[in-house]
Amino acid sequence: MNLYQLSFNNIDGKEISFKSYEGKVILIVNTASNCGLTYHYKGLENLYNEFKSDGLEIIGFPCNQFGKQEPGSANEIKSFCDHNYGVSFELSEKIDVNGSNAHPAFKYLKSQLKGKLNDSIKWNFTKFLIDRNGIPYKRFSSSVEPEKIKPFIEKLI
Repeated sequence: MNLYQLSFNNIDGKEISFKSYEGKVILIVNTASNCGLTYHYKGLENLYNEFKSDGLEIIGFPCNQFGKQEPGSANEIKSFCDHNYGVSFELSEKIDVNGSNAHPAFKYLKSQLKGKLNDSIKWNFTKFLIDRNGIPYKRFSSSVEPEKIKPFIEKLI
């Protein structure tokens, strides 16, 4: 199995195949609008604007599993991200990242890039960097600011 065999629904409900990102560097992030780390959206948007012309794609996956910090509907999430952070990268529909209902992309990513103690996602804004061949390259904890990922993106671009 690889990432290109999977798909997700964007925030508007349209199915998108990861295959459509083939040849791109992808940063996948589980997000939340009411988290102390929500300001990461700004850093993610800055990375996207800096590197999208070089082949970077960012996909935010809203998730309500941590402190119920993403309670809104798709329209509310989309509006929040647009009005507060000018998010222009892709957002998915709200998903789970842990447990039996975890999205297949997160099951795959966690199996390829383990966390510190186990493979589970510990909090909002965990980040997975994928190389141009769809191979998971590096996992970053929630505490890693988006700006700190820049050297790793530059290496893959």
